[in-house]
Amino acid sequence: MTVSTYQDTHRHSLLDPDAFWAEAAKDITWIKEPTTILEESESTPGYTWFADGTVNTSFNALDRHVQLGRGSSTALIYDSPVTDTRETYTYSELLAKTETFAGALRSLGVGRGDRVLIYFPMIPQAIVAMLACARIGAVHVVVFGGFGSAELATRIDDARPKVIVAASCGVEPKRVIKYKPLLDHALELSTHTPRRCVIFQRPQAPAELTDRDIDWNTLLSSPDIEPADCVELASTDPLYILYTSGTTGKPKGIVRDNGGHAVALQWSMNNIFDIGHGDVFFAGSDIGWVVGHSYIVYAPLFAGAATVLYEGKPVGTPDAGAFWRLIADYKVNGLFTAPTAIRAIKRDDPNGDAIAGYDLSTLRGLYLAGERLDPDTYQWLTRVLDAPIVDNWWQTETGWPIASCLLGLEPMPTKPGSATVPVPGYDVQILNSDGNPVPAGEEGAVCIKLPLPPGALATVWDDHGRFERSYLSTYPGYYLTGDGGYIDSDGYLFILGRTDDVMNVAGHRLSSGQIEAAVAEHPGVAECAVIGAQDALKGQVPRALVVPTTVYSDRVDTLPAELGDLVRAKVGAIATLAGVDIIPGLPKTRSGKILRRTLRQIVDGQTPDIPSTIENPSIVGEIVKALRR
Repeated sequence: MTVSTYQDTHRHSLLDPDAFWAEAAKDITWIKEPTTILEESESTPGYTWFADGTVNTSFNALDRHVQLGRGSSTALIYDSPVTDTRETYTYSELLAKTETFAGALRSLGVGRGDRVLIYFPMIPQAIVAMLACARIGAVHVVVFGGFGSAELATRIDDARPKVIVAASCGVEPKRVIKYKPLLDHALELSTHTPRRCVIFQRPQAPAELTDRDIDWNTLLSSPDIEPADCVELASTDPLYILYTSGTTGKPKGIVRDNGGHAVALQWSMNNIFDIGHGDVFFAGSDIGWVVGHSYIVYAPLFAGAATVLYEGKPVGTPDAGAFWRLIADYKVNGLFTAPTAIRAIKRDDPNGDAIAGYDLSTLRGLYLAGERLDPDTYQWLTRVLDAPIVDNWWQTETGWPIASCLLGLEPMPTKPGSATVPVPGYDVQILNSDGNPVPAGEEGAVCIKLPLPPGALATVWDDHGRFERSYLSTYPGYYLTGDGGYIDSDGYLFILGRTDDVMNVAGHRLSSGQIEAAVAEHPGVAECAVIGAQDALKGQVPRALVVPTTVYSDRVDTLPAELGDLVRAKVGAIATLAGVDIIPGLPKTRSGKILRRTLRQIVDGQTPDIPSTIENPSIVGEIVKALRR
């Protein structure tokens, strides 16, 4: 590849999006090929993709590979250290299971446009249920397994599913979580009642069924069930609804379409992740999150690759070598995970000693997203792994990366703290408060000039006005990402965190991300968060909450002074830390994002809000105790 390959491709995607995406659309199989690629629309956001095309997502994930003679190729690898289970499914086997369950859903009255809520742990039946919905045109609504009843109830009322499909339990390293009582309580709280609930019984905690429930295996064994063929769907028909937290407290149901989604994910596998037929891809996420939707389920199967479904943790199942074992056992070519997972591995294995026991020669790239990849974690990875380390930045709303190093198109040098460059299709601009672009190197609001590329959200479920208010009204003609950052003179994008994480210290705007990067460089820091604490004189002052490394636990008394000196040297005197608190852990969502608002409330002495998306609710009380000592 020449040096200009990326620039030429990105420029082409923005100057002639019709031609660019028409070419990309040839890589998926259409029932009716679109003749209109980008169509202007009178409704918000003012455009649609592939509006006159028809397609089926399940066909593109399964049937077409079987029809091309690849039915014996591996499609799904299930690895569950918490249940000591390993299973492998070929494309033909996964197709057969999907056809059957699609027929089962149809027997329960589910059809095109109906919603099916899926409440599952990381087991193969979850993927089967998702693909089965796509096959018959039902809209799947996946909710993270073990989600609390109250939040589950809000999603049931918002999506109004005709059928709910759930497992009886989820299995964690040290406990079994019974899902069925959580679901039953959610249905007591909700106003909407589904027609039926299909329950997959796991031996670790079988559930007691009611008249509304039907056992998964009993349903599939019915002689009335006939395997379902693929339904022809409009490209713009919804494929799924995925809920993301909103600032109002009410979750936002992000709606993804069929055609644009398939085109974008197929393009991303070829050009960003360099993954194709016969490769193996492992995304260490959960199907309840967008990374799980895009890069555990759909994108690897569109590409004809094998996808690894892992029911375990990066550490503790059994140790910090878990991910390295998976790479060696299954000859993984691409690994996608969150920086939080890597920091947990680094905390338990600071020298990367566990890596020596595994053959990682097949790994062609390690991709990180879900939160900012801090420079210290980036540097650690470059020391212990012989593979490209790629930060990529995107959102539930976009469905696939906005910025990345494109290993499949043109591998580029990466920079610590940067997500590299905007991906073709995305016109990323940094705007000031007046909505005008700023010079290179200057910070501002990271926005994307419309139209967004295929695969991005179509609307917010049942609340199009909220879609406009949340994303399009702040800067007309632009999508508001909610993140702050800058683009340097080389065109590299640096994301500094959510704009509400920017603190105002005596009139100076400081990014928590910059200060955190300095704090994280200290060898005694395993994880950290810097928040703007209230201050009567300066408005806000930076305060660091630090989880120390195990090897530094006997020297934590020296950390505050050392970190203060480090921040002053790296960032400047204006960023002087007002305090350093040693805490046992950070509150995070299940997707790895630090709950900064909760931390600010704790530090400011308020009663902290504990959102439903929190992974570790008990840590909030532990932090409060630590700060009161």
